[in-house]
Amino acid sequence: MRLKDFRIGWRTLVQEPAYSLVVILGLGVGLAASLLLFGFVQYSWQYNATVPDVGNVYVVKHRANMDPRAPWYDQVPLFLRPAAQKTQGVAAAVAYLPSRPNETGFTVSIDGKLSQLVSLTATPGFAEMLGLQAIRGNLNAALENPDTIVLSEEAAVRLFARPDVVGRSVQIEGKVARVGAVVRRSEANTTIPFEMLLGVNSVLMDKNVRDEMQTGEQGWPAKLLVRTHPGVSLTTITGSLQQALDSAPQLQKLPPDVKQRLGKRKVMDIALSPLRDAYFDQEVEGNFIAGTGDRANRAVVAGLGAIAVLILALAAMNYVNLAAVRVLRRQREVAMRKVLGASMRQIVLQLLAESMLVSMVATGLGLLLAWMALPMFSDLVNRDLDGILSTGNIAAALAIGALLGVVTAIWPAWIAVHVRPGEALAGRAGTESPRGMQLRRAMTVLQVSTAMGFASITLAVAWQTEFAMRVDPGFDAAPMLVIDLPFEAMNSGPAARNLLTALSAHPAIAGYAVSEDAIGRKNGIYHRELKRPEGGVASTEMKWVSPGFFEHYRIKPEAGRLFNSRIDKEDDPVPLVINAIAARELGFATPSAAVGHTLVYPGPEGKPVHKRVVGIAPEVRFHSLREAPRAMGYELSTASTILSVRAAGTVADAERALREIWPKYFPDAILKMHHAGDVLALNYADDARMAKLLAVATCIALAIAAFGTYVLSAHTVQRRAKEIVLRKLHGARRRDIGKLVLREIGALTLVSALIGLPLAAVAIERYLATYVEHAPIGYWTMLFALASTLAVAMIAVARQAWIAMRMMPAEALRV
Repeated sequence: MRLKDFRIGWRTLVQEPAYSLVVILGLGVGLAASLLLFGFVQYSWQYNATVPDVGNVYVVKHRANMDPRAPWYDQVPLFLRPAAQKTQGVAAAVAYLPSRPNETGFTVSIDGKLSQLVSLTATPGFAEMLGLQAIRGNLNAALENPDTIVLSEEAAVRLFARPDVVGRSVQIEGKVARVGAVVRRSEANTTIPFEMLLGVNSVLMDKNVRDEMQTGEQGWPAKLLVRTHPGVSLTTITGSLQQALDSAPQLQKLPPDVKQRLGKRKVMDIALSPLRDAYFDQEVEGNFIAGTGDRANRAVVAGLGAIAVLILALAAMNYVNLAAVRVLRRQREVAMRKVLGASMRQIVLQLLAESMLVSMVATGLGLLLAWMALPMFSDLVNRDLDGILSTGNIAAALAIGALLGVVTAIWPAWIAVHVRPGEALAGRAGTESPRGMQLRRAMTVLQVSTAMGFASITLAVAWQTEFAMRVDPGFDAAPMLVIDLPFEAMNSGPAARNLLTALSAHPAIAGYAVSEDAIGRKNGIYHRELKRPEGGVASTEMKWVSPGFFEHYRIKPEAGRLFNSRIDKEDDPVPLVINAIAARELGFATPSAAVGHTLVYPGPEGKPVHKRVVGIAPEVRFHSLREAPRAMGYELSTASTILSVRAAGTVADAERALREIWPKYFPDAILKMHHAGDVLALNYADDARMAKLLAVATCIALAIAAFGTYVLSAHTVQRRAKEIVLRKLHGARRRDIGKLVLREIGALTLVSALIGLPLAAVAIERYLATYVEHAPIGYWTMLFALASTLAVAMIAVARQAWIAMRMMPAEALRV
């Protein structure tokens, strides 16, 4: 191709601005959507990719077998670290854990301004394991010194507006520490994020934690990473760690009845999971120590990649369809060039130049649109995607655009090559081979069926998400606020007591309660094996609550009574409330029959702890609709950091009261306040984001389908012009002519439905299978999608139907 070919192509595009706008805009929007989705897929598949030799780094996980339904946790007892270091085939083993439970982090004060930092406490070797590099200071010395901390580059800039902060002092929750090192800016796609890093000797950590991190004597859980030598047997390493766990003294103090229930099962199972795949590890759950962090479903990410490919293919088909019709209209021009001596090669290169010009302009537009939409897209997928428009990815986008230019030129060039000058110049141009017509119809059917399938799935996901968010959680969430108390407030310290006293006296506050976790969150899950002296056993999920918890939430008993602030005392170890499921699993004939009975569970050092059931609580939605209701128990405890507040009037007044009171009692802590409804909705946040993504994809697919049907109908009217006027001459009415055009497009839409809707039904069924309770969706979503797509198609062809109805015989029959 020569520069002259591109100049001719540009003049051709300028001469037909409507055509040029449609093809460039359609291809550009499709490229923008595809580039964003491709970027997200690449981002997801590169989690932890910057860790040195990441293919040989593994996360050690455990599962407790006392409960057959127990999940996996990416934490193991700390005493396994020295065992792992001694295991043959292991090159290094490091342990770490959030410096504060559930990654709540530390509150840092800089010149009176409070900031929250996600902090990790790690054993020696952690920096080498992750490949951390200091850009300021001495990293290893900072982790060894009790009085120094390590900051990430992002945290240093956020706190001090510059990274050169080594030696600066910071006040952290009443203690003073110095910045000993600043590490290089980390990638956003990591499952081990941190802004501050502490060594095991840090004065910021409690002495008991420091001792346990170094010795592991108590068997406290922490996260453990091991790097293996290449080619070693993971089965052998796993077996060695399992043996070390089985023989640990900390696990030998089980009561006889627990050992009997375990049978041949081990107390805990150990597994090694690649750090490279940790982002896609769906079987891991969070607990009081640490949440799950960023996770994704591998199939969903792969599905988004498939959607990106499909949108790009649909946009390319749309362009090919338009370009093919355009070449059919230009057959006389092509024939004249052939008569004047243009070779087949020159004609093909000219069309290739036009196609390349369109695709590269569309690629530039797509990159611009992707850049403009990136902040919104990042919010939509809840990931930091600022780096996806890198130089390498932009180059890849330009390469995709160039490839599209070549691919989309093939069929128009084929049509041009087969133009017969004699027929075209004699006035018999505009015809199309049956195979070509069938191919363009097939492309239109694919466009319409895709749009219909996307619409069906989007409606189903959105409807199910809305249903899940509106399902009754067992209490009225509207007047409720949830506050995360500082870690030091656990066990009702003086500051927490004074805060609660002030809240109870404020007219905007109707009441409060303290619990281990908020209803709808799973940061504080633990189980107990409750047992009846007569025999029945139930693995029960336990919740620590204050005496006024049920009064505060307005929850009524199903039998007996619930905890009452006028009757029960804080931390009373005897009263117990269970739900009906726990009562049935314990073997009671009816839930009410459990009231007044004594239950037992093994306490510290195997000593039995006795509890008396005072009442049966109704089902409360601590878990999402994806999990079946389970045995639940409630006991009195102040070892909790979740404060629930009920508004006396408006929620806004209660929020203002909390912001006013909070600094008086926790001046060094940031107020973290949430609406109770928002906490519940977080369980379905991924579904809501998926519904929005699918809605965008549906709109793009519908627009492409509308273009496709419009082009097909326009060419149909042009191709059958003589037939239409002959029908008119033989007495056909206008509405008959309109039906002729609409009938063909309607038939293609119904064929599209036969292809797209069954596939959508399968996808919807698989999606709903992830829920144990779902909305009565039925087939209305597919019928609505069919009707919507049919309406869009009819609107797209309405103009051509009108043209056919008003077609004048004299003009159509003119040679």
